[in-house]
Amino acid sequence: MHRSPEPFLLQPLLQRREQHSFRELRLPGTLVDFCSNDYLGLARGSALQEKVRELQQERPVSHGSTGSRLLAGNYQWINDVEADLAAFHQADAALIYNSGYDANLGLFSCVPQKGDTVVYDQLVHASIRDGMRLSHAQTFSFRHNDLEDLRKKINNAGGNCFVAVESVYSMDGDMAPLQAIVSLCNEYGAYLIVDEAHATGVVGPGGVGLVQALGLEDACFARVHTFGKAVGCHGAVVLGSATLRDYLVNFSRSLIYTTALPSSAIAAIQASYSLFPYMDEARAHLSALIRQFRTGVQSLALLPGETPVQAVLTKGNENTRTIAAMLQSAGLDVRAILHPTVAKGEERLRIVLHSFNTAEETDLLIKVLLH
Repeated sequence: MHRSPEPFLLQPLLQRREQHSFRELRLPGTLVDFCSNDYLGLARGSALQEKVRELQQERPVSHGSTGSRLLAGNYQWINDVEADLAAFHQADAALIYNSGYDANLGLFSCVPQKGDTVVYDQLVHASIRDGMRLSHAQTFSFRHNDLEDLRKKINNAGGNCFVAVESVYSMDGDMAPLQAIVSLCNEYGAYLIVDEAHATGVVGPGGVGLVQALGLEDACFARVHTFGKAVGCHGAVVLGSATLRDYLVNFSRSLIYTTALPSSAIAAIQASYSLFPYMDEARAHLSALIRQFRTGVQSLALLPGETPVQAVLTKGNENTRTIAAMLQSAGLDVRAILHPTVAKGEERLRIVLHSFNTAEETDLLIKVLLH
């Protein structure tokens, strides 16, 4: 049955088109991947699949978990993997969520209470912002990686103060000055929460993340590691104290009121954690590509950062789309990041390097950008 378009939906969509910011779902093609978050190639390669098959021969696997974890959805395998994750990341306890979005939503919506304060870096992920909106705490942003502005905001906080940052920022590719942030949190008695989504697998020895690379595990109230980037599968984990885990099991709505991940997803998480810590050669190759790229395009408006996410400012939605289309015509899958995803005037190409990219492909990318 054909339905007439709803006018109240058409108007905002028309506005998006006029602003050159209309979004569409696209299928993957045959272009060279310079856009996905599959930093180590685990999602596209065969090693992870083979390891999952090995694990599935040892334990029965289901593609459904039959309920939430508080009802029929809990099982021994997920408990075992949580214990493994806590040990690997040097935490007292771990709690698996269905996605990084669910983890941040559940954590930030239930832990800060009315009268508390969340001070967050202005570039934190939308999932953190949405979680804060559901809490009853007051919230203040601080300028990105600006320690003096962070101090000012913490100093004005009431109740328990939570500081929310990412170790690696997904749109800029730079890192948080975690050691200095920890010092500020210690000085004011604030609770630090670090989202390690874009550091897991690629930062630190064995890809442990920035917090562990700096030896700051005990300084964090909570850490969030997500599995949809370098880990190559799905889900996320919140790390913290056993008390925090108990609290989330009792009050985190995005855990309580959703069906648990099935054992097939848990097998993939376990399989990846048996692989990526030992992928030193892949991480070394990735680091070499990052150096090659940054050296080659230093004349462009390149944001600082030594991570796989490299941002070239292009300014303006239409201009950014045009440059992205030129790259795609050359066989390179680079995506435009447009306003309102980023601030007006900060539109960019978000270029993601991977361990499976070659020096020759990176050379072509540089040449087309400099054209």
